[in-house]
Amino acid sequence: MKKKNQVFLTSILAGTLILTTFIPAAFSHDAFEGGWKGERAPFDHEALENLGDPEEEGNKNLKFLHEAGSAQIEEIDGVQNNTADVYAHNGFAYLGTHTANGANGGVRIFDLKDPEDPQEIGQIAHDIPHTWQEKVIVKRVNTPDFKGDLAVVSLQQTSRNNVNRPDSIGGALLYDVSDPYNPERLGFYELDRRVTGTHELYLTTQGNQALMLVSNPYADFYTGGEEKDFQMIDVSDPANPEKIWQFDPRLLEEVDEDFNGYHWDSPDGHTRPVFNHSVITDNNGHYAYVSMWDLGTLIFDIRDAQNPEYLGRTEFADDQKGSAHSAALARGGTVLIETREVANPHGDGYESAYGYTRIFDIKDKTNPVLLSEFTTDLTYDFSDPVFTFSKTVHDPKVRGNTLYLSYYSGGVISVDISDPSDPIEIGRYTPDQADVWGVFVDRNYVLASDMGQGLKVLLKNNGNQSNNRMEN
Repeated sequence: MKKKNQVFLTSILAGTLILTTFIPAAFSHDAFEGGWKGERAPFDHEALENLGDPEEEGNKNLKFLHEAGSAQIEEIDGVQNNTADVYAHNGFAYLGTHTANGANGGVRIFDLKDPEDPQEIGQIAHDIPHTWQEKVIVKRVNTPDFKGDLAVVSLQQTSRNNVNRPDSIGGALLYDVSDPYNPERLGFYELDRRVTGTHELYLTTQGNQALMLVSNPYADFYTGGEEKDFQMIDVSDPANPEKIWQFDPRLLEEVDEDFNGYHWDSPDGHTRPVFNHSVITDNNGHYAYVSMWDLGTLIFDIRDAQNPEYLGRTEFADDQKGSAHSAALARGGTVLIETREVANPHGDGYESAYGYTRIFDIKDKTNPVLLSEFTTDLTYDFSDPVFTFSKTVHDPKVRGNTLYLSYYSGGVISVDISDPSDPIEIGRYTPDQADVWGVFVDRNYVLASDMGQGLKVLLKNNGNQSNNRMEN
């Protein structure tokens, strides 16, 4: 590994920044490539009542998978927001929101005591103007400064660095949700206003230390290398989050010193996009897995949190768009699942395909070995060139030997990975007019977040095949 000096943007990059001023801020994919997700209008309650029943298919351990409950998020002051990612902790669901109708929908908290009747009980993270709150992670934390359930929430500006919105800023908010009915804001990790914000994030613990890992896409690009896309924040005292480390891709041999924070001259001859989209850790908080788009999924040893060590990364075929979007682990952390969100299925010098899933053996974390690639009927379906995001994979979650994939119009697709070299689809849940962003798997249920329809609660452990829809 080589150490390099700080690199500043050249006049060429400055020109690029001017051209990208009008790039929409509400990205999840590569916003510079195009194919923006848009604000995807939510269904009102009357429209929800007119939807048809979901399609439900399953076998093996998912033969009884069915929708038990569904709930659109509540209007706040007459505004109906749409949803983003979903998380669950101790019988409560935490549902992020996207940008429809002005954003600022916050994170909605649902009591799941009755899975057939999820009840929205509160809202957090909605008080920073002109922002949206996609991602939330909740974990039990025990440090000298805080003991309880800590929620961390990503915060992104709807209009980056807008001079007319001086009170808009991105970053991450931290809440005490030990009592989800009475959450309390604790702290705010603020980013430079030139950065759109934190897109995704993760929370882990190491002994009595709590760490928040944040993905700030294009931070390096927008700030001339002053701020980096992947940062580690000590949140042991959630009221005073402190940045302790950030990663500079220029440390890698294959990344030149004149890397501008986005355009990477890859050894395969392509100029590839590089930015940090998301990050997770293993259950012990020993290793971080960072989805850095066409640079692949980067693996770090973070046991020394102030001095993480880069170990290795996944790589792509020369004709394969990278788009490493999200990651999940299986087999005790020896198997890596990598989802690739490819919205534009065509490109000069690349295969024609929407995003699909790759599975790696990472027993040797310095040398990930590709075991298989999982595609679906959507991967090569180019019949609708307008609504492209409906056909790419999005987020992965794993429980046991089952991989759950959120798949927009495909809903939730479930895959048997008992043999990681031969993944087999074993279930599919597809709401009518589906637009499923996120999926989360708990012991008792599978949760899905539909951008237009809200929260979906799926059960898999009984034979009741009825579709009990919520009519709010």
